[in-house]
Amino acid sequence: MEIKKSSRHQKIIGNFGEILICNWLSRSGFEVILVDHTGIDIIAYNPFTNQQLGITVKSRTRNAGKEEESVNIFSYQKEKDDRQKLLDACKAFACEPWIAVYVEASEYADVYLTSLKNYDEKYRGRGGKAIDDWKMRKKHKERYKKDPNVKHIRIEFRATNWDWSNENIGNFA
Repeated sequence: MEIKKSSRHQKIIGNFGEILICNWLSRSGFEVILVDHTGIDIIAYNPFTNQQLGITVKSRTRNAGKEEESVNIFSYQKEKDDRQKLLDACKAFACEPWIAVYVEASEYADVYLTSLKNYDEKYRGRGGKAIDDWKMRKKHKERYKKDPNVKHIRIEFRATNWDWSNENIGNFA
């Protein structure tokens, strides 16, 4: 099914990614809250380990042929420092910095969650770049799958009756 993005799609997909991460953390026993704060989107508390996570969520929709494009996590362009914003927010709320990535394509979506420390040690690449990203090529996904410190969920979309082509709109008889 082809993805046709609405004018507000980026806002909607961003909200959806945040809620999806909250749901899976809650299902795992975490106490979770969405926050509207520069640098973090979610604060999650694990009552079993007393761990408190400050999570930045990056959500993207990829059309056919673009599924393997990387997701920008931190920008350092135009005097921005998204990494520092995450670190500052986590310091203010006594949290460990974490990264969540939600990427959907037409038939599936992948959710990844890892600590900033794990990302820096294994996936960041060399410093001094204008953008830090989360790679989405097959070889990178295989690496993530083997890493116990990268939590992953694969969601498959199966539309059974979701055709909105012009000939089907309004034919409710």
